Amino acid sequence: MTERVAHFFDTKIEFLKGVGPQRAATLNKELKIFTFGDLIQYYPFRHEDRTKFHRIAELNENMTAAQLKGRIRGMTVVGEGHKRRLTVEFTDGTGVTEFVYFQSIDWYLKHLRDGGEYIAYGKPQRFGQRFNFSHPDLETLNPDNERGGYFQPIYNLTETLRKKYLDSRFLGKTMRILLEQAYPHIRETLPSSLVQRFRLMPKADAMWHIHIPDNEEALKQATRRLKFEELFYNQLRLLKNKVLQKRETPGQVFGSVELVRAFYQSHLPFGLTNAQKRVLREIHDDMKIGKQMNRLLQGDVGSGKTIVAFIAMLMAIGNGAQACIMAPTEILADQHYRGLKPFCDALGIQISLLTGSTTRKGRKIVIPGFADGTIHIAVGTHALLEDTVQFKNLGLCVIDEQHRFGVAQRAKMWAKNETIPPHILVMTATPIPRTLAMTLYGDLDLSIIDELPAGRKPIVTEHYFESKRLLVFGKIKEQIKLGRQVYVVYPLIEESEKMDYNNLMDGFESITRAFPEYHVSMVHGQMYPYEKDFEMQRFVKGETQIMVATTVIEVGVNVPNASVMLIESAERFGLSQLHQLRGRVGRGADQSYCYLLTGVKLSKETRIRLDTLCETNNGFDIADVDLKLRGPGDLAGTQQSGLMDLLLADLAKDGAVLKAAREAADAILQEDPDLVQPQNEPIRSHIDALRKEETNWSKIS
Repeated sequence: MTERVAHFFDTKIEFLKGVGPQRAATLNKELKIFTFGDLIQYYPFRHEDRTKFHRIAELNENMTAAQLKGRIRGMTVVGEGHKRRLTVEFTDGTGVTEFVYFQSIDWYLKHLRDGGEYIAYGKPQRFGQRFNFSHPDLETLNPDNERGGYFQPIYNLTETLRKKYLDSRFLGKTMRILLEQAYPHIRETLPSSLVQRFRLMPKADAMWHIHIPDNEEALKQATRRLKFEELFYNQLRLLKNKVLQKRETPGQVFGSVELVRAFYQSHLPFGLTNAQKRVLREIHDDMKIGKQMNRLLQGDVGSGKTIVAFIAMLMAIGNGAQACIMAPTEILADQHYRGLKPFCDALGIQISLLTGSTTRKGRKIVIPGFADGTIHIAVGTHALLEDTVQFKNLGLCVIDEQHRFGVAQRAKMWAKNETIPPHILVMTATPIPRTLAMTLYGDLDLSIIDELPAGRKPIVTEHYFESKRLLVFGKIKEQIKLGRQVYVVYPLIEESEKMDYNNLMDGFESITRAFPEYHVSMVHGQMYPYEKDFEMQRFVKGETQIMVATTVIEVGVNVPNASVMLIESAERFGLSQLHQLRGRVGRGADQSYCYLLTGVKLSKETRIRLDTLCETNNGFDIADVDLKLRGPGDLAGTQQSGLMDLLLADLAKDGAVLKAAREAADAILQEDPDLVQPQNEPIRSHIDALRKEETNWSKIS
């Protein structure tokens, strides 16, 4: 891109006709719009169809909006103080309607002319025999607008902007002035082969029609073009990083599988599923080629990710390296340690635990053991990231529950081996829809365990209203009589820790009253780790039959005998969180149950969440529904990979566009990894023109 073109989009918006320093300062502060480039990419979120006029005689209650052409025939101010309102009578010859204004009354009185001709746009509402409009948009009728025929872009605004009359109409007019100047400066950013193959609108036309479309089809094509480009550059950046990493980051070669074979033949207590075997082949293929592995292992709750991770660690240890597994909580780290230790003891492998609770005496044993290589597997929490923790030869790092650890922490684990960075295996039990996985973790290779171990029965999930509490308690008692154990989970009420605590305490008391013949444990976030552990262990050993808890049990606790979960106030939980919680039961061979208890007043969205949970146990189906309900921001739980930079694309709706964009980007990089071929010049010059720190490669520079 030439200096002149880049310079045009860097121009400060105060130099645009009709803006000036004062309005520019407001736009800077309220919308973070500083330059022509920022403004032209402040896209409208919808358009109002102003192409045709309606008649007052045609108005009906089903209209979402109507545009009228007529004249004012009287204005009246009614009421005092905050009850003051302005009523404007308006006619077009076919009937009479009223416009009512509750705000900016003095401004309207000053600017509106009785007998003047205007165009009005708004939503008609029936009021007695007539229709009226609350705060309709009014503009003076003139030769330019009397024929109608345009789409009004509607932009996200703040209250401050509205008070200063910097509304959608102002932005639309300003945008037209900018587009007329900018049009010759907008360069094509995609190779002509892609534009032709996907029948994409040219970039300059798309930028025009996204703001001021000639018709619905032009708006549709402009949106399609810009979404494709946005996702194309998002994927290109991730894939380019991946190609670069594969090409330039060496990895240790783990060719020998003797230790894995010994484990398979003598110590593996159950057969692996086909999905587990497939994933292990993918991992071994990565670890024997001399390039660093960066793989995401997705598997639903209870699908057997941990044993896959352990076998991957055996590949490292069998080739003279060490391995570590890092978990987000002490409870989960401790569970990994206890679960893997019997296997390690049988194979003569040293495994040690390091968490924030490890004593100074314990640290003096394990930290030198990591450093001299006598400890083969380190299990721990964030404590493993400390500078004092060094390894003799770390070959594989397994990170559990990825969304709790950022990219920076992954990079810190790389540095634990100064010679060759360790292979990285990221595990998550939060099923991520494919579209989100491609965008969030597009720089990682993806492995999915999509079948549960043999003999696992799907969890039966039922929703009951509060009035059926005694019925639910009866079902729970039947299960306890059969020797099963029960979780009762209470939600966190974000506003107040004290309220959370009281909520849980009330729950604990009501459960002990309802089940006087049984022992009850309690776990919550304000307990010390050793207190939590003590209560957990009582439950694990079967000394207590019921565990009352907050969501601290969401991740990883494994009690095969616990086959019932009651979730109180289930309407307060997100869908993915409910699915995670439910996954704490169903770990043994017995039929498991999950009961969702709610109040009667439920929103439409909440009903969809609860129905989805009752209908399916498939985490990926649940994640897709969750993505549609909540959008990607909440699901990601991270600020990675420029995901939130997307200005137009919607991952819940644009999966097909994302797939096409990724395949196109992948094909180009396969053929031309450094983007040096002449046909890829538009891509290269576009990326070069962007500031180096820019994460969104689809932006106008």
